Amino acid sequence: LPVLVNGGMTSRSLDKVKTRVHARAIVFADSKSQLAIVVVDTCMMGRMLLDDVKALAAAKTKIPADHILISATHAHSAPASMGCLGTDADPNYVPFLRERLVEAIAQAQSRLVPAEIGFARTNAPEFTALRQWIRRPDRIVEDPFGNKTVRANMHAGANLDDVTGEAGPEDPELSLISVRSKEGAPLAVLANFSMHYFGDNDISADYFGLFSDGLRERIAPGTDFVGIMSHGCSGDIWRRDYTRPESWNPNLTIDEYSKGLLNLAMSALQNIKYERDCTISMAEERMTLKYRVPDKQLLEWSQRIMAEVGDRLPQTQTEVYAREQILLHEAQQTEIVVQALRLGDIAIATTPNETYAVTGLKIKAASPLEKTMVI
Repeated sequence: LPVLVNGGMTSRSLDKVKTRVHARAIVFADSKSQLAIVVVDTCMMGRMLLDDVKALAAAKTKIPADHILISATHAHSAPASMGCLGTDADPNYVPFLRERLVEAIAQAQSRLVPAEIGFARTNAPEFTALRQWIRRPDRIVEDPFGNKTVRANMHAGANLDDVTGEAGPEDPELSLISVRSKEGAPLAVLANFSMHYFGDNDISADYFGLFSDGLRERIAPGTDFVGIMSHGCSGDIWRRDYTRPESWNPNLTIDEYSKGLLNLAMSALQNIKYERDCTISMAEERMTLKYRVPDKQLLEWSQRIMAEVGDRLPQTQTEVYAREQILLHEAQQTEIVVQALRLGDIAIATTPNETYAVTGLKIKAASPLEKTMVI
């Protein structure tokens, strides 16, 4: 400490820990293969870092690199392991994180025991809502480059006179994968929910961490039980429901929010049915995608802005977006990773970054397995 923290428009560092951040891992195995799932309390992680971690973990555990899923919770109050908007990755934190991720996978593998698995789901519409709304044609606002192009944007529903409606559907499903020993001892629960983040002070794992810790406290306190909350498809999701202004409670605390979700999860877990002797499988695809890069005029505008910024960090939204345009121009394209896992009759699919809720809903609807979670 202090450590750079992601999630704000401009760079910031924090030196006080409110809730500890974790990397939480589960390793699954059958008679033929093994796979690992890791969820990290961080805003996001770059593919190059994760490829490095997977190679190191594969060498240590013999789990193939393409059989390792590593995801971020997307907490906006955690140490920065990847550059984001005005904040760079923290140079001291990244090597620390790399080592701990490998350690988490190896530790989970060392605890393998015969187990059974089950799936549960419940709806939690009171805990999530659309934050992206469509503006009225006569209420279009300026983009960060000074042009009136913004037809849909986040939180526009705060003034219902400005909008025509929500930009898409929400996904209220809270899904849970529960693992226990064949003797019935709880081992782990992997949860998934589509709500962007709550927001917290100091360094914090946000509601993801409180929910994860709460699972252990309620299910198996004082044991090695691992509770995990993973991030669903919620790039356009937050907790304020603009369609119901009367329901908004600005005084709701992060602890109250987390406990409410935990109550729903515990109720759903009571009815779970477990399966034994399941087979597992995993597939991975890597795709090259082209960025939407600036045209000549926008690039020249960005270069002029950044020439004035010089060696200092961006301090305004305009400067941040100008730097982003230059970075996009320099990169042109990127490689993304998508994965699909099968644990018995349960599926897990992945998408990178802040995918919107409608994409997660479509993946679930198209999945050949009825029990599908999207991380």
